[in-house]
Amino acid sequence: MDKLINDFSFGLFFWQILLFVGLVLLLRKFAWKPILDSVNNREEGIKNALEAAEAARKEMQNLQADNERILNEARAERDAMLKEARQLKDNMITDAKTEAQAEADKIVAQAQATIESEKKAALAELKNQVAGLSVEIAEKVVRNELSNKDKQLELVDSMLGDVTLN
Repeated sequence: MDKLINDFSFGLFFWQILLFVGLVLLLRKFAWKPILDSVNNREEGIKNALEAAEAARKEMQNLQADNERILNEARAERDAMLKEARQLKDNMITDAKTEAQAEADKIVAQAQATIESEKKAALAELKNQVAGLSVEIAEKVVRNELSNKDKQLELVDSMLGDVTLN
């Protein structure tokens, strides 16, 4: 340190101060303002980016809330559609069962009516056959009875005796 004090020169000190002040003025005029402007621009850009990020975050929250609401509405609508489809299916099954039962009852009733008419027709035919057989038997018996002349006279007399005149 003693060496610095012994070698100190006021002229050199003056010129160094003068150059330093000139350098500071030049830097202030040409470099400082652009540097400060770029720093201020950078600061403003960061501030704007932060505001935009905050706005985007709020927008995302709103979108998420809307998405959740829409999703809930879609789920509710889906549940309602499924419920309606199940109810429609149950109604269709019930209607089909009712219709099938009615058709089965109708078929059974028709079958019973057909059976009854077939039964009546069979009974009528049986009666006709019995009547035909009875007539044939009676005819054979009468022929046999009437084949003899004496038997014919006897039959006529007995019938006349049975008939009463008014």
